[in-house]
Amino acid sequence: MSSQYERELRQVLAGVPSGVEGVIRSCSPIEKERMRLVLNRPFLVVRAAGSGMEGTGDLLALRGDLCFPIEVKSTKADKLYLSGRTKDQYDAMVSEGERCHLMPLYAHRLKGVRGDSWRIFRVETSNLSGRLRQLEKWIPAFPKTRNGSNYLNWEDGMPLNQLIALLCSTAGAEAASLAGLTARSATVSPSALPDTAPDVPQPAALSPVLRGRTQTNVLAELARRRS
Repeated sequence: MSSQYERELRQVLAGVPSGVEGVIRSCSPIEKERMRLVLNRPFLVVRAAGSGMEGTGDLLALRGDLCFPIEVKSTKADKLYLSGRTKDQYDAMVSEGERCHLMPLYAHRLKGVRGDSWRIFRVETSNLSGRLRQLEKWIPAFPKTRNGSNYLNWEDGMPLNQLIALLCSTAGAEAASLAGLTARSATVSPSALPDTAPDVPQPAALSPVLRGRTQTNVLAELARRRS
């Protein structure tokens, strides 16, 4: 993996203005708006430990209750099949994700593509909880070959601008918690709830630029991918 692309992703997730603007030069207006959301809600991004620490990925992105080990891959072809060293890396990411209850991510950078050239995949683990458990429903896992092996297919990943919208916008936060709210409400009897309708706060107004574009569009796209 070229350190150039690792640095590119690190600057975007960290909300470095020059890094974000450099990546979005050839993006569509909506992609640019989504990517710029990270400027207001950046991550602390550090390079992962080196030798002797398999499974930590290349980068570690942290913010609040979120923590993502990220393995960065860059290719000229849209598919990357895991074998040998890359298969060992994936298995180590699964192991560390299970051990630490994390959701490791792969960031696949396709060279020579205009627009958003990054696609995001999650490493499947079985013991996520809290916010990560809710995000699991939106971020695609690795596709599988006919014999059941994991591989990267750039076309199947989540565009980076959609991931940022999911993690950094109001609509994204609402979408990530929707499943949890639905599950909790199903366990409570309606007759046991107090009548608090007059006191329910109204949702905050969305900015004119993002209303119906950044937030609605990304959630519609995510819902389409889940269907």
